[in-house]
Amino acid sequence: MREPIRAGTWAAPVTAQPAEQVQTLADQTVRQVVHASIGGDQPQVRFSNEFGAQPVRIGAASLGLRSGTGASTDLVPGTGQPLTFAGRPDAVIPAGGTLISDSADLVVPPGGDLVISLYLPDRTQVGTVTPLAYQMNMVAPGNLTAADRISSGGDGGRPAIETIPTYLFLSGVSVRARRSTSSIVAFGDSITRGAKTAQNANHRWPDLLAARLRDGDIDRGVLNTGISRNRLLSGPIGRTGRAGSRAWAGESGLRRFERDVLAQPAVSHAIVLLGVNDLGLVTPPTIDELIVGHRELIKRGRAAGVEMIGGTLLPFGGYRGRLDSPETRAKRDAFNAWVRRSGEYDAVVDFDAAVRDPAAPDRMLAAYDSGDHLHPSDEGMAAMAAAVPLNLFA
Repeated sequence: MREPIRAGTWAAPVTAQPAEQVQTLADQTVRQVVHASIGGDQPQVRFSNEFGAQPVRIGAASLGLRSGTGASTDLVPGTGQPLTFAGRPDAVIPAGGTLISDSADLVVPPGGDLVISLYLPDRTQVGTVTPLAYQMNMVAPGNLTAADRISSGGDGGRPAIETIPTYLFLSGVSVRARRSTSSIVAFGDSITRGAKTAQNANHRWPDLLAARLRDGDIDRGVLNTGISRNRLLSGPIGRTGRAGSRAWAGESGLRRFERDVLAQPAVSHAIVLLGVNDLGLVTPPTIDELIVGHRELIKRGRAAGVEMIGGTLLPFGGYRGRLDSPETRAKRDAFNAWVRRSGEYDAVVDFDAAVRDPAAPDRMLAAYDSGDHLHPSDEGMAAMAAAVPLNLFA
């Protein structure tokens, strides 16, 4: 009988918090909800302070199964487990580093939700975040890591509970799978992150792919490492209105590939959907430059034993700004032709064909369009997930 394998069941990519938006917490609990892909036991949680300038002290932490749906951060009574670090209840995440908890005594159901609570006793600057979680989380006063439920409102004049649409210091959960398995990493930008999907609904295409795999009895974790506004070839994008500042766009795909793909537990496959933000630059790369960047990902992934799967870029006809032009549409078409026909990726997912309007191939089908002509709706995300051939992972 094969020994159980520790594999990733959930992940989030981290970025720097813009300097003008750095949040300071003190004597507060951060309670965050994550949606597991595969089930297993003995979960471990990975915390990240990779963009923080100062160490972060954890006073206490816990993990449990979530009760309820939507924005609920309640625990199923009796499932909460304290997290320890080398046997201790407290620990320090070093500046620029990560921290992995000991295994917790908990069984995680396939597709289940976990609540992870982190108590920060000291004055702590939040320099490492996942800017857009598409899941509402909570910050509350005091050490509430052992509470099954956190009630709303202030406490004796202390700050009231705050809801946040981000993940703070949290970058991954792994489990000991019940049978031999591995993890698939979805590596991309805002389309992979889940932009424009319903909050608290887990309608991102990687979530829906994970559900298809579970329905097909294919035991593979699916890890979403998409970052909104991320580019393959170069660093952060400039300020864009309410979206924050350039720090949130993350490091280039080439730079973060090691951390966000190759370092994931038991990764066996990567689905790459990246490059549309490069095309939207004032001076966009040539098609050859974009292809060279993808070839570098393919080379590094294969060297690590990861099967590399290329995704075609979605249509963006009608999108505001400089992205939609005859030149960028031609580059997208040329890039997609290379992905489909070159054979350089180990396999292809034709996301473009799955969502485009047959009568106007430069545009997304109206039923799949969130309304901005770039990001798919929840229905479009379902079409993307359905386009992934499951036999790639069987």
